[in-house]
Amino acid sequence: MTPTEENQIVERVLQGEHGAFAALVDAYKGVIFNLAFRMTGSRQDADDLSQETFIRAYRNLRQFDPRKRFFTWIYTICMNIIRNHLKKQGREMTRENAGRSSSEAGIDQGAQAERDVMQAQETGRLEICLRKLPGDLREAVVLRFYQGLSFEEIAAISDASLSAVKMRVYRGLEQLKQLMNQ
Repeated sequence: MTPTEENQIVERVLQGEHGAFAALVDAYKGVIFNLAFRMTGSRQDADDLSQETFIRAYRNLRQFDPRKRFFTWIYTICMNIIRNHLKKQGREMTRENAGRSSSEAGIDQGAQAERDVMQAQETGRLEICLRKLPGDLREAVVLRFYQGLSFEEIAAISDASLSAVKMRVYRGLEQLKQLMNQ
């Protein structure tokens, strides 16, 4: 969805056409869920956090600055909700949740070829290692490589400088590499 389309939809919602917000939900529900899932490792939490993101965005739509992208704004809302959730839970990520995400992926090892099982195990291992990263590094790596955001978009979402974001991604990758080699 282009920034112009986003702004047109936001304007329609603000003028009373509340159903138009569904177009924004449809456009971003997948990436918001994916972000929440990658950060928490729980499908249930990701569902709840995604829903909370869209509710909060809808309620605060008047605060949206149309000179900026709605995409960046809603990502920022989502990241703040995720951070608060993780703090409230008293954890960044536990091994229990990391293990649960692998089983939730639905890997049926008996029904797959050996190479598929090996790949699935490596992917699960990567997910576990990713969840061992400190929150700021995990956030940067997830946004960059799982969500495909540019460094500039990540900087806008995390309210950090471009160089800080690049350093977080670099450090996150370095720590992931170390964890994967253990």
